[in-house]
Amino acid sequence: MTFGGDADIVGSRWRTDPTAVLAAKLDGEIVGSNCAINWGSVGLFGPLTVRPDLWNRGIAKRLLEPTIDCFEAWRSEHLGLFTFPNSPKHLGLYQKFGYWPRTLIAVMAKPVVRGQLPAHGARLSETPERDRGGYVRACREVTDSVYAGLNVEREIEAVASQAIGDTILLPDDAKLAGFSVCDFGPGSEAETKDVCLVKFGAVRGGDGAAERFERLLDACEALAVARGHARLVACVNTGRHEAYRRMLARGFRTDFTGVAMHRFNAPGYDRSDVFVVDDWR
Repeated sequence: MTFGGDADIVGSRWRTDPTAVLAAKLDGEIVGSNCAINWGSVGLFGPLTVRPDLWNRGIAKRLLEPTIDCFEAWRSEHLGLFTFPNSPKHLGLYQKFGYWPRTLIAVMAKPVVRGQLPAHGARLSETPERDRGGYVRACREVTDSVYAGLNVEREIEAVASQAIGDTILLPDDAKLAGFSVCDFGPGSEAETKDVCLVKFGAVRGGDGAAERFERLLDACEALAVARGHARLVACVNTGRHEAYRRMLARGFRTDFTGVAMHRFNAPGYDRSDVFVVDDWR
């Protein structure tokens, strides 16, 4: 049984923070795992895995207990996960820990158009090293404007230190209008060498947010073109209706859907006026 194609999901998360990758052992053998993800005030987890011949033995529950402990240690405020909406077993397990199903998550993709695209963004890897800390802080300001304390610096650092992607910066006069963290290549969370995966992307809210979002997607596609990828993949919560609608209009189509489950049924940042794409898988 396989999960995620040839994407190195667990490996990249282990290299990002080995203390947040949890293992279940039986007779000295690893039989399950889970990855806790620290996005500042937001805590996610997955993929949670259990060896198939040991399903229904309570192993998943035993993995979730220390996962919640991680979030408490990090003081995460909003907790969520991605799971399959057609699985009563998954929904029931997570509900025992206070997670409740809310809106669908569309895992979307579009063929990359090989042509002239507007040059909206700059790559963090191509900026002067002395300026990168300032850009990362500016990214944090963007995410903080979306949801207080949301911080994906670990994702930015991971793609840079592991050489598994890049971060696109979207300038706008004196401030950063938005950014996206893109995964690609061996060792990344992108499923094949032909895929550029937008792990996280966000723009500042308020007037002009929709136009900034369009520019950010242009920049992501331009990166995919420059690297020779065939498909651009991004996930969007359908509760962010305007972002979802605009992605459909640009030619993105849903490969499959998941459901977002939020602890204590909190809304988080899934609002119609929020222009964020993020991969919770």
